[in-house]
Amino acid sequence: MDRKEVVASVANDLHATEAAVDAAITSATTLVQSMIGARTMLKLSPVVGAESQAKAMAAIAALSEARESLVACHNELAKDHRRLGFGAYAVGILDKTGDWDAGRPPGVSNLDDHRAA
Repeated sequence: MDRKEVVASVANDLHATEAAVDAAITSATTLVQSMIGARTMLKLSPVVGAESQAKAMAAIAALSEARESLVACHNELAKDHRRLGFGAYAVGILDKTGDWDAGRPPGVSNLDDHRAA
C-alpha cells in the first residue's frame, strides 16, 4: 500500500467507528424508550424496572463519552494529517453537511475557504 492508501484506510476505519458508536447510542436510547413505553402500557409503577432503566441510561452516558473521545481522536488525526503534509483530504463519509456548511451563507462551499487569494 502506498501512503495515501494507508491514510485512506485509517480514515475509513475512523468513520466506521464513529458510525458504529452513533448507531449504538441510537439503539440504546430506543431501548430506554421501549422500557418506559412497556411500563406505561402495562400500567406499572415507575419503581418497576428502575434499576435496569438506570443501567441502560448509564450505558448511554458511557457511549456518549466514547463518542466524545472519538471526536477528539478525529481532531488529533486531522492535525497529524496536516503535520505529515497530506493537506486537504476527501475520503470517508461524504454526508457531512452539518460539519461543512455550519454558519456559511447559501452558495458558499467548503472549497471557498481554501482557495488562494
